[in-house]
Amino acid sequence: MLDNEEWNINWSHGGVPIDLIKPKLLVIGYGRHGKDTVSEILCREMGLNYQSSSEFCAGHVMFPTLSKKYGYKDVDECYNDRHNHRQEWYEMISAYCGSDLARLGREIFQKFDIYCGLRNKREWSSMKNEHVYDYAIWVDRSDYLPPEDETSNSMQPWMADFYLDNNGTLEDLEYNVKTLIKNRLV
Repeated sequence: MLDNEEWNINWSHGGVPIDLIKPKLLVIGYGRHGKDTVSEILCREMGLNYQSSSEFCAGHVMFPTLSKKYGYKDVDECYNDRHNHRQEWYEMISAYCGSDLARLGREIFQKFDIYCGLRNKREWSSMKNEHVYDYAIWVDRSDYLPPEDETSNSMQPWMADFYLDNNGTLEDLEYNVKTLIKNRLV
């Protein structure tokens, strides 16, 4: 039989043991700063799954329109060319959300534990206010890559709960992610 303290520690989330609760994580940062790599490490280390907003929207939002404009043969070709059209992707994903700014976040988190790559501060604000996610993690590689223009990413480092330095080696990044997991996420 659990005493009161054990019950509070193990069962305080609606009857679900705390160790079975997976956090909903938002991984943000500028383009090519390592968000997908961080998401992959988090998945491997914590048993989570992830989806990028671009990948999630590629098939049902982007491809139907952009295939006609750019002559893409399939969704993969459209997705792989996204870096050449970041502002356009940003605007189309924003239009997809419309006035329901947390829409994409809710849809991704219905199926995935990690939403990788949110780029719109208005969507972030709405998701934060609706408590769509538990923690936001900023990934920074600014010693090597410039910040992104606000026309394609209006997010800022202060919007994150945690900041991950990705200005070293892959081993350094792995260490930083594992340290975050150990000390703040579990």
